[in-house]
Amino acid sequence: MNGTMITITDRALVELQDLIKSQGKDSAALRVWVAGGGCSGLSYGMALDDGQPEDGDQIFEQNGLKIYVDGLSLQYMVGSEVDYVDDVLGGGFKIENPNATSSCGCGSSFKTADSEGAAGGGCGSCGCKS
Repeated sequence: MNGTMITITDRALVELQDLIKSQGKDSAALRVWVAGGGCSGLSYGMALDDGQPEDGDQIFEQNGLKIYVDGLSLQYMVGSEVDYVDDVLGGGFKIENPNATSSCGCGSSFKTADSEGAAGGGCGSCGCKS
């Protein structure tokens, strides 16, 4: 599979490498997934994964950092970019998803054309105040 289906910005890569180093997880990968929930119907999840890839995972690599995405999540995230942003609330990782047709104010919850029927929890259910 194409190694650029999910990409990481240079800023996010530096932050992830620092996080991996500070946690002593030198062989960790970034696991990215989509789950039902949030105020727009789907929500993103990210975590460091120091285990082996699971059956069905797609594995991407960028500048030595592996990214694991399960096949179901990938269908909603093809072409997405993981970024690190600083704002008045502090810094954090954000996913820029070209497949999202709408998203929550905090950016952690979204809809795609394929998920329009998904029931969200209503605004505020993902923890944002928008």
